[in-house]
Amino acid sequence: MQENTPANLGILMLDTRFPRILGDVGNAQTWPFPVRYGVVKDATPQAIVCDDIEPFVQSFIDIGRDLVAQGCRGIATTCGFLALIRPRLAAALGVPVAASALEQAGQIAPMLAPDQRLGVLTISATTLTPAHLTAAGVPAGTPIQGMEGSSFATSILGNKTTLDVTAARREMVAAAQALVAQDPTVGAIILECTNMVPYSADIALATGLPVFTIYTYLRWFHAGLTPRSF
Repeated sequence: MQENTPANLGILMLDTRFPRILGDVGNAQTWPFPVRYGVVKDATPQAIVCDDIEPFVQSFIDIGRDLVAQGCRGIATTCGFLALIRPRLAAALGVPVAASALEQAGQIAPMLAPDQRLGVLTISATTLTPAHLTAAGVPAGTPIQGMEGSSFATSILGNKTTLDVTAARREMVAAAQALVAQDPTVGAIILECTNMVPYSADIALATGLPVFTIYTYLRWFHAGLTPRSF
């Protein structure tokens, strides 16, 4: 966005090279409202998803403070694994923080039929720990399906400069179908990874289930930051 464009939502970006296609949280054209980005240097997807997040916490806070100083009234992030540090971000920044699509779990679960539950599609099931899920308010025992070994995960976690969108779409649908096949009680799906948004409509069509993402979360979040006048 242009520097002189007002934005109530600031988004903390990982330090990435992969293509930010339309629908991706890091593509400003994805949003129907202005956003302002701040990149956290050296916070690569591998570092945040698979390694230790602690060395980067202060940097997230510092960039978040910059965004707040520029007029942002709420802060979001571009990685679902950052739910782990949301309390520290909110305490340090003094504005509402929406860190992960997983944080919608508390809203979605009560809407489902008594015999249904949420399912989660994540870029890395092996590193999405109980601590992440607890921080985001995801119910214990929630079915989780990872994308390990996919070209999508390889491109994102490897921070490559290329992304095979056709293959990623196919892999995402297959993973969602596997999630539902393994647990037929799944009545709605949350996509943990913010880079999964471009494939959400395909997943919904293939599974017949509602799909919630960082896009659905931040549309709601922004509506509170900038209420519509009637």
